[in-house]
Amino acid sequence: MKNGKIALAVALLALAGAAVLVVGVATGSARTHKRSSAFKVAWIYVGSHKDHGWSEAHDVGRLYVQSKLGSKVQTTYKENIANGAQFQQTVASLVQQGYKMIFGTSFGFLDKKLAAKYPKVLFEQATGTDTAKNLSEYFGAGEDTIFLAGMAAGAATKSGHLGYVVPFPIPEVIRHANAFTLGAQLMHPHATVKLVWTNAWDAPSKEKQAAESLHSAGADVLGQNVDSPATGQYAEQVGIPWVGYDSDAQSFAPKQWLTASVYHWGPYYLRRVKAAMNGTWKPGFYYGTINDGFTGLAPFGPKVTAKTKARIAAKLAALKNHSFYEFTGPLYDQSGKLRVPKGKRLTIKDLYSMNWLVRGVIGSPKG
Repeated sequence: MKNGKIALAVALLALAGAAVLVVGVATGSARTHKRSSAFKVAWIYVGSHKDHGWSEAHDVGRLYVQSKLGSKVQTTYKENIANGAQFQQTVASLVQQGYKMIFGTSFGFLDKKLAAKYPKVLFEQATGTDTAKNLSEYFGAGEDTIFLAGMAAGAATKSGHLGYVVPFPIPEVIRHANAFTLGAQLMHPHATVKLVWTNAWDAPSKEKQAAESLHSAGADVLGQNVDSPATGQYAEQVGIPWVGYDSDAQSFAPKQWLTASVYHWGPYYLRRVKAAMNGTWKPGFYYGTINDGFTGLAPFGPKVTAKTKARIAAKLAALKNHSFYEFTGPLYDQSGKLRVPKGKRLTIKDLYSMNWLVRGVIGSPKG
C-alpha cells in the first residue's frame, strides 16, 4: 500500500439560514456546519478519494450519506493511509476529534485488538473476517460480476491470451482472478489469463508497467483488480480492449472500454450510520450481492456486441435466481488437480480462504 499527501481543497457553499458544507483543508473532509449536534463519521482510504477506482467509489458512498442525512452528520475522510502505524495514528486522531464511527476501507486495516482500544467507537472494515463487539466486516460478491466482466473480455479476445493486473496474493484477489478467468473461458474455451502482481493497491506506474509486460507477452485484452485506470489508459494507447474494476472508468479508455464490476457502497453506509445514530447498530458480517443491489456491472463500451450483451444478461439472470454459480464444480487448479467436485458449490468460507488458481491462469497464487 502507499503513503501520500492529504489532498488540499477549499469549497464554500453558503445559503442564508441553511447548513453550510465545508471541505476541510487540513484533513480532506466534508463536514456539516452544525458540529455540536452532528453525529461524526469518518472514512479511511488506502488510496486517493479521486483514484477513479476503489477509494473513489467509497467516497461516493460517503457523499451519499452526507446528502441523505444533511446536518445530522459530520463526515470526513483520510486518504492515502498505509496499513499499520499510520492507520493506527489516524484512528487515534479521529477518536480524539470525537468521531463515533469509523469505516476502514481496505483489507487488514482493522482488527479486534485495535477496536478494543476504543470501545465507545463503532468500527467497520471493508473486506476481512474479524468481528468484535464494536467491529463489523462488510464486502460483496464481486466475483459474480467479475465473472460477467470476464465474459466480455473472453468475447473480445482473438488470440485467447488475456492479461490481468493484480495487487496482492490474498484470497480476495485470487478468487477475483479465478472468476475473471472462468468468465473469459465461458466465451473463449481454453483461454488463458496471465497475472502480473504489482504488490500495491493503487500504483499507476507499476500498473502501466504490468500492462505493458502483459501486452508484450501476447495479451490482446487486459483486465485488472487494482485501483487506478492506468491499465486502461495503456490499453487505449495500444488499441486493445480493457475491463476495469471498482468504478465506471470508461472516460479513460472510451474506445477500448468493455465494462467493470462495481460496488454500490452508499445504501449500505446509510443503513449502518442510521443504525449507529439510533442505537440499533450491531456487529456482524455483511456480504452484498447482485440481488440486493450491492454489486453490479458498469455500462458496456462500444466493443461489446449485442450477442455478448445477451449472453451476459442471461448469466446475470441465472446468478440472480441461483440457477448458476461460477464456483460450482468440477473445477481444476493450474496443475490439473480437481479442487471442487462436480455439483459442489464453494461457500463464502471457501472463498475467503482460496489460495489456488483455476486451470488456465498463468502465474503464482503466492505472488
